[in-house]
Amino acid sequence: MDFSRTILFSPHNFPVGSCVAFCYVKREGKVLKSWHYALIVFLGGCCYGVLSTFVKLAYSANFSTSQVTGGQFFFGAVLIWIFFLFTKKKKLTFQQILKIVIAGIPFGLTGIFYYQSLLRLEASLAIIFLFQFVWIGTLFEWFFYKKRPTKEKLVSIIILLIGSALAANIVSQEGTIPSWEGILWGLLASLSFTTSIFVSGSIEKDTPPVQKSALMSTGSLIVVFTLYPPTFLFDFSVLSGVAPYGLLLGLFGVALPPLLFSIGMPHIGPGLGTILVASELPVAVTLSSFILLEQVSWIQWIGVVLILGGIIRGNIGLGHRKKKSVDHENVTNQKVGQ
Repeated sequence: MDFSRTILFSPHNFPVGSCVAFCYVKREGKVLKSWHYALIVFLGGCCYGVLSTFVKLAYSANFSTSQVTGGQFFFGAVLIWIFFLFTKKKKLTFQQILKIVIAGIPFGLTGIFYYQSLLRLEASLAIIFLFQFVWIGTLFEWFFYKKRPTKEKLVSIIILLIGSALAANIVSQEGTIPSWEGILWGLLASLSFTTSIFVSGSIEKDTPPVQKSALMSTGSLIVVFTLYPPTFLFDFSVLSGVAPYGLLLGLFGVALPPLLFSIGMPHIGPGLGTILVASELPVAVTLSSFILLEQVSWIQWIGVVLILGGIIRGNIGLGHRKKKSVDHENVTNQKVGQ
């Protein structure tokens, strides 16, 4: 365990600077292509994929759920606010600030719901119920944006769900009846996660991504501290012990995902976005194998390949669809002008 911790906490293993720098190719008049936005959202999903490894290490160090969750959102908010000090700012009204802060609540609820599900279910089952955001996002897009899912998207979702079942290794689980409470918490986590993805691309689109992410992290922190009072902040021994885990969990679970989703989601949409965020599970499986040294079966690796294939399948022709949508909008505007 000490060896794994040394590997994890080595700064050379986290190219965060290059990730953030990539996101800001958009600055100074440069415009990203459609696949660039898709890649940014994909990276946001990858960030969530590393969380389970850090959480397992934190639990093995005897930290409680409230300490791990509170540390994650506290240090994540601190990190993104520090980053905000050195980036572009926009003057916002109180109503705009309040709207963005409220939009951050689903991010906080996702962590709370998912950790509650993990307390009652095997990790492989809990992540399957969380993974339902893949099709819930398409329903959101259909209901709110009136965009019917294409055949390609439906095929991609089916591939992703099959791949997730294999990657989570549920085929080898014994025939025990899972806790209905665990199932409910897992589905709530999936719903709140889909909501967080949805609001990232629809709330205050003109707000600078870092500023928006900082405000959303504040909303997440408020709801987490409301449900989990931050008593660990007043115990230096606990705070210093949970800090390394909180910093990593905060970076990959609180600071980066809202930032990446705020940049990419307005150009991708929640339907395709939730397909891209499916990158979470392959990353989780890969890290559990190479860092935690957990045994991963060949069936799980097949599931990982299927998930990646489903993501690729869902993104085939992205640029063409984007161009076609823009052309249709231009034609509509011309007709209105006439």
